[in-house]
This record gives sequence, structure tokens and C-alpha cells, in this order.
Amino acid sequence: MSKKKRKHYFREKLPTRPCPITIAGIEEIDYKDVELLKMFITGKGKIIPRRISGLNARSQKKITRAIKKARNTALLSFAEGYIKQDEIQD
Repeated sequence: MSKKKRKHYFREKLPTRPCPITIAGIEEIDYKDVELLKMFITGKGKIIPRRISGLNARSQKKITRAIKKARNTALLSFAEGYIKQDEIQD
């Protein structure tokens, strides 16, 4: 018995969305920029996945790294979106 040859069906490539980080002209993603990072976090504190946020792979890795660093330095909370820094108590 010989093996049957499989037919390869190619999907059409869908048009890609441009990365919002590169459109905004942001070159460096800093972990201290909480306002930028909270755009990529859900209300429960989870990082928004790449397929939903529309970021390219390089930007998603940078955002993820910055969010984790901000959490460890207590700029962002682990459980909820972020801690407001507006009201500083003396």
C-alpha cells in the first residue's frame, strides 16, 4: 500500500493590524510609566494577551517585562489594575 499524498491548502493571509505602540511613536517602554502599563492590564490585574491588544511580539514581551517589574517595585498591584499615586499622605 502506498501512502496518499496530502493536498496542501493555503489560507489567505489576513491583513495585519499595526502595533499601537509603534503608531504612538513610543520607542522605550519604561516600568515607571504606570499610565501606559495600565492600558494593557484588565480590571482583575491580568495582562491582556497579544491577540486582543494588537501588539507585535517584541512589544508584547517588553510590556510584559515592564508590568512584572512594576509589580515587584509596588507601582502596580498584583490583584487589581494599579495603585493610584495621586493622593500622597504625609
